[in-house]
Amino acid sequence: MKFAVIVFPGSNCDLDMYHAVKDVLGEEADYVFHTETSLDGYDGVLLPGGFSYGDYLRCGAIAQFSPIMSEVKRFAEEGRPVLGVCNGFQVLVEAGLLPGVLMRNRDLKFMCKTVELKIETNETMFTNDYALGETIQVPIAHGEGNYYCDEVTLETLRSNGQIAFTYTDNPNGSVANIAGITNAQGNVLGMMPHPERAVEALLGGEDGKRLFTSMVKWGTRHATYN
Repeated sequence: MKFAVIVFPGSNCDLDMYHAVKDVLGEEADYVFHTETSLDGYDGVLLPGGFSYGDYLRCGAIAQFSPIMSEVKRFAEEGRPVLGVCNGFQVLVEAGLLPGVLMRNRDLKFMCKTVELKIETNETMFTNDYALGETIQVPIAHGEGNYYCDEVTLETLRSNGQIAFTYTDNPNGSVANIAGITNAQGNVLGMMPHPERAVEALLGGEDGKRLFTSMVKWGTRHATYN
């Protein structure tokens, strides 16, 4: 697969994303800047963590208006894989590609530590390399990762199997312990934990690697869109 790593002003996990797919998995990857207007030739899109546009207004609120986001939306609408991690998740929510909102952490403090996640579904293009119900260790680093949605939306997420990951020990107050969700079609995933920081034993663990190998395995089973 060939991945586009979207770079906004203030992105700081773009190098981690690039390293995960290019150096660890051996897949193709390019940095694609927020001013670009085409994603032609790419098979997957990665929105990294960081502080896009300084997190002014709300996290991701300004980034949603970047020229590249029109293409990300088109890419998603065509059923192609889009992954947003941390700030990338916030951007996807602000852009309307995922439901709900991300608020300040319950204790109003920035959190940076490794957490345990439970795999709630292994039937997506992002989780097919995991076992259903498996627990994994992945780091978090966020101040506004408290996911919230109303009861109707939550029931929809549950009934559609859109909850991909939950925290076993909720660190930030997210409703229903949610750590990551997909859209209804299943090709857009947003998550607060950082799988790209858990792809090598040298970094403390490899549990995040299988998210990216899941995407690659899915890609090899499907014809290219380009």
